[in-house]
Amino acid sequence: MASSLSQTMANLKIDDIDEALYSRQLYVLGHEAMRSISGASVLISGVGGLGVEIAKNVILAGVKTVTIHDESCVRIEDLSSQFFLSVEDIGKNRAESSLLKLGELNSYVEVNSYLGPLKDEELKKYKVVVITDCQLVPFDDLMHINDFCRSHGIHFIFAEAKGVFGRIFCDFGEEFTVLDMDGEPPYQYQIHNIVKGKETEVFIDPEVHHQFDKGDSVMFSEVQGMTELNGLPPQQVTSKGDHSIRIGDTSSFGDYKNGGLVTYVKKPVKMTFKCLRDSIKDPVYETICFNEKKLRQLHLAFLTLHEYFKKTQTLPNPWSVSDADHFLEIARFLQTSSPDSFADPIDETLLRKFSFTASGILSPVQSVIGGIVAQEVIKAISGKFKPINQWLYYDAIECLPDNDDDVSAMEVLSKPKNSRYDGQIAVFGEKFQEELAKAKLFLVGAGAIGCEMLKNWAMMGIAVGADGLVTVTDMDSIEKSNLNRQFLFRPKDVGEMKSLTAAAAVRQMNPDMRICAHENRVGKETESVYDDNFFRGLTAVVNALDNVDARKYVDDRCVVNLKPMFDSGTLGARCSSQVVIPHLTKCYSDTKDAPEKSFPMCTLKHFPVAIEHTLQWARDEFEGLFKQSVETSAKYFAEPDFVEKTRKLDGCKPLELLKELNSVLVEMAPGSFEDCVKWARMKFQENYTNQIHQLLHVYPPDHVSKTGAPFWSGPKRCPTPLVFDEKDETHLDYVVAAANLVAQIFGYASRNREEIAKIAAGVKVDEFRPKSDVHIPANDEEAKEAAGKQSLDSDAVEQIEKIVAALPDRNKKLTLRPQDFEKDDDSNFHLDFIVAASNLRAMNYGITPADRHKSKLIVGKIIPAIATTTSVVVGLVCIELYKWLQGKRKIEAFKNAFISLATNNFILSRPTAASTKKYGDVEFTIWNRFEIDGDKTVQQLIEYFKETHNLNVDMIHYGTKCAVYAPGITKNPEERLRMTLRKAVEQASKEQLPSGVKSIKLQLGCYDENDEDKEIEVPWVLVNVS
Repeated sequence: MASSLSQTMANLKIDDIDEALYSRQLYVLGHEAMRSISGASVLISGVGGLGVEIAKNVILAGVKTVTIHDESCVRIEDLSSQFFLSVEDIGKNRAESSLLKLGELNSYVEVNSYLGPLKDEELKKYKVVVITDCQLVPFDDLMHINDFCRSHGIHFIFAEAKGVFGRIFCDFGEEFTVLDMDGEPPYQYQIHNIVKGKETEVFIDPEVHHQFDKGDSVMFSEVQGMTELNGLPPQQVTSKGDHSIRIGDTSSFGDYKNGGLVTYVKKPVKMTFKCLRDSIKDPVYETICFNEKKLRQLHLAFLTLHEYFKKTQTLPNPWSVSDADHFLEIARFLQTSSPDSFADPIDETLLRKFSFTASGILSPVQSVIGGIVAQEVIKAISGKFKPINQWLYYDAIECLPDNDDDVSAMEVLSKPKNSRYDGQIAVFGEKFQEELAKAKLFLVGAGAIGCEMLKNWAMMGIAVGADGLVTVTDMDSIEKSNLNRQFLFRPKDVGEMKSLTAAAAVRQMNPDMRICAHENRVGKETESVYDDNFFRGLTAVVNALDNVDARKYVDDRCVVNLKPMFDSGTLGARCSSQVVIPHLTKCYSDTKDAPEKSFPMCTLKHFPVAIEHTLQWARDEFEGLFKQSVETSAKYFAEPDFVEKTRKLDGCKPLELLKELNSVLVEMAPGSFEDCVKWARMKFQENYTNQIHQLLHVYPPDHVSKTGAPFWSGPKRCPTPLVFDEKDETHLDYVVAAANLVAQIFGYASRNREEIAKIAAGVKVDEFRPKSDVHIPANDEEAKEAAGKQSLDSDAVEQIEKIVAALPDRNKKLTLRPQDFEKDDDSNFHLDFIVAASNLRAMNYGITPADRHKSKLIVGKIIPAIATTTSVVVGLVCIELYKWLQGKRKIEAFKNAFISLATNNFILSRPTAASTKKYGDVEFTIWNRFEIDGDKTVQQLIEYFKETHNLNVDMIHYGTKCAVYAPGITKNPEERLRMTLRKAVEQASKEQLPSGVKSIKLQLGCYDENDEDKEIEVPWVLVNVS
């Protein structure tokens, strides 16, 4: 018996990839892997919480078909984790009941249900078979299915999640080829020189240490002079130095001039898998923990569970000592029967806990195992990333109750209550369920992580009591690209607010959940909403954010109000989580993020060597031409004294701003769409022809530097001017995009491409003559030196007057529309302009152009993302949340996670303890503070610390940059001393504190009275001003 849904779009050719939907996933997997995925059929047997988690992620990934198989009916305990079932489904088939909602996830995927036995003829239909429930498929049958799959080239995955334990087994056959083991871009380096010969030495940028090794294969591109290297088959590295490598004979090649890239070539890797029956006896483990003995114990525990079920047709009762005794008897029998497989003494404590909780169903654990399994499905189909070899075991035993001496009480507390939470009660007991029900959580963000978090909380029963509440806020609306990962949203929701839509979706999953959705950004501007009273009333704060500044702000609010914060993030196949626990751990802001990569200005303006440089230049062009200068011009009409205020600015700023006005209101301002095209055509001439001629006039191809070396050598590329050709696609792309952007700014209707080409071809362009008095800095040091000498001389003043005289009458109001860059709107010409502008510049400098997909990734600073990592990291966060809500307050109970699903690196480590500092004999951490009641004056605060703590205060700061009191810096320090702290902060920050702010966080600068130059670091100060 089978039924089918969502076939409308499933018959699309597999080459037709919807990049608007899959864009973030494509940046992780690539187009080739995506084409393989979109042609594959997958069977998932068992549609409990684990099965539906796997199915959800595989469907979002975009396979061709997913068939869900289940012969059992919905039970109330299924609602502990199966988020697509409801109370109304109890008694109905699990697969049939889940089919409709799974089918809604992705209209490109055909979703079927199959309710019959798993016969060989059915298995033949699939590329991957996933089994998730051994209670439905006996172990002997499981081994037959595995054998059949091996013999027919079908990839086989078996997974279980029991209580706080889980495991995965993968068998991808006798020989499986992994095309890309890690998914990372192959490392690539700029070439500085090549010395040809029988053994060729390639010198690489001396400022970086390359990762090439002897025996690696490399390819060359963009090399000038020794062009024979470009496009050669992969060359083997014969030896290496710190900043060079050697390859074979190039003695017959031309001489190296400059430029070039050398790139590592990834090689396919063959893997061999054993069948299930052999792997049970002789297992190979992927390690989450570094304790292989524990892995062997868990292997024995799961085998014991299958034998227990085979004998009793049931699982051990929750926290039953007698059932655990029986469980251990079976384990001892298995150990005696296979002494070579189970040589270690049995860890009775571990196996008892396994027995106590094996009947439990925890949504977070199933989220972790389900996310990993779904990624293994993708690996099996695509050959992308390293598969699990072959067993992976996971446990969250540290989140179990700390009551080893009171097992009998737990047996009573964990008995079924005919509740949807029975699966969770079986592990933690009913009293803990009551704690979950009254939790007050603040979720900041309702994107991919936020959606998964809310789903888990609905299953866990968070905030279902009268005293409980989940507050979720997100200021963003739903876009099409979100639908590939943010599974609570559907195509009909595009344009709606994320927080409101997510809240409505989880209410469908659990109508008892009390949730309040906001549309606010969390920051200083909303402190009247999320004030101190709000934070102090919370149980915990959970971040689902995608930027560091917002995380740091929330982190600071949690430190001030002594609240735990649970943070997580994903980057492609990698994910991480961090717990911030009051008085125990470092806070988020204590961790140092890598600084954002920046490029030297001269490299961007005159000497690019990589596509990243040309893209950044194009992005800057967009901002300068179509946003910044347009916003400045709008102020000219909005502010009557704009010109006069501009004249009074320091240095060369008046001329710079007035040039912006001139560029928009005089040079750009069109009288028709034809003028828009003419402006675009002339901008092409200026950027890609005239400026290059000028650069070559200053630094001719044979120019020699002061040291006598050729100027255009090493990575520095000698450019070539472009000659406009309306028949060249990229040339015309630029003009079309630029003309339309000008039209949008000034309110003109667009024209078609053919008309624009005809207008552009007819534009008359004067011959350019390079100027001899122009200096172009050769590097950033020269540029800084030149900038330091700039001033408003008489010529500049004359220029200002000419510009002002040419400006239009400001009384004739002109509506200007600045263009805010939006990467995901394919109709706005924003990305079209940047791609074309970048690729034209790449042509100037002999750099390989980038397609739209790659350009969008780089210039849009897109974070690659897939649904699987989100499932895993959210499950791990919820497990940490279990611990906090149980009242665990020892640092060793908690775990931070650093995971790569690409390489199967699973690091779960104890959080770093808060750093201890000391002043005098007093030790303190970030969690300690001086707390003072009352809005004292600055003078009173200084006196208080001298009298009470013998501290000499000479500086008071609010935030990182705002000096509330600092003699020598603060204007009128004597007046500031007399002010109340609230008023002093407001004056120093030039901001009114929101009325809801009840306390102010201050940093003190203190000095040693015996040595005034010696600073003393002390805890920060919390002043309760009202």
